[in-house]
Amino acid sequence: MSRRSGILEFAVLGLLRESPMHGYELRKRLNTSLGVFRAFSYGTLYPCLKTLVANGWLTEGSGSTSEEVLAATRAGRRAKIVYRLTAEGKERFEELLSQTGPDAYEDEHFAARFAFFGQTSRDVRMRVLEGRRSRLEERLEKMRVSLARTRERLDDYTLELQRHGMESVEREVRWLNELIESERAGRDLRGSAGDGSTRNSTSGETGGLPRHRDSTRPDPSDDTTA
Repeated sequence: MSRRSGILEFAVLGLLRESPMHGYELRKRLNTSLGVFRAFSYGTLYPCLKTLVANGWLTEGSGSTSEEVLAATRAGRRAKIVYRLTAEGKERFEELLSQTGPDAYEDEHFAARFAFFGQTSRDVRMRVLEGRRSRLEERLEKMRVSLARTRERLDDYTLELQRHGMESVEREVRWLNELIESERAGRDLRGSAGDGSTRNSTSGETGGLPRHRDSTRPDPSDDTTA
């Protein structure tokens, strides 16, 4: 299994753990809500779904009423297939959720893992965050060494691009430091609804993520016009 297909398997199982969906809904969530797979096609999604069904991790069936199925048949259309997670699929997702190997620190895989941190135990979150930080610190050091060696040979625009890349990595390292500090302190992610906490369905702990504030936008907590 390729690295990208492994990430897709993880994301699909995680989304279907929340609720059954048909292919269009899944693709929309993958492309937009998760923010992980920006350019995603049905040609990639459906083979993955078929594999998951063959493995016994998903079931597929009609999510329509008998009248809707009949109407679709008369119109020459197929009724939408709805995918549901099986008990074995839930176990598979839990297994993937607990993994903290090097792949979890890579760019796209980390984004997918982070999207499901609300379902991840705190100790696993910590290992993934610390691994990601270590990976970025290594990347940052290599970028600095490379820039020092080639600075004199770069034109202004290429040099600026190199600096921009370094600044992006530095910002993520600072963000990770904040997240790790919050996890260690046991601080919760303040939600926008309910009691403001995210309950961890795996460990029973509350999520330990701080709000990530964009310094270019006002903090809603500073608004006195509520």
